[in-house]
Amino acid sequence: MNEETFKVRAYGYGELAQLYFPSINKKSASWQLRKWLVVNGKVLEDLKKCGYKEHKRLLTPAQVKVIVDEFGEP
Repeated sequence: MNEETFKVRAYGYGELAQLYFPSINKKSASWQLRKWLVVNGKVLEDLKKCGYKEHKRLLTPAQVKVIVDEFGEP
């Protein structure tokens, strides 16, 4: 992410996906992030504990932290 450091904050789902997959379009990036979440059942379970629901467009800072803790900073 340029020279800025990644900040845990609320992100749009597609926005966060594009940070992880900057070389593909937003829709494809969202699909790829979804695949990561489905394959890693623990992350999906932890996200649901934080109020995550499929097809939700906004991720809370707590949900973003769960993703970053598992997959690292984008």
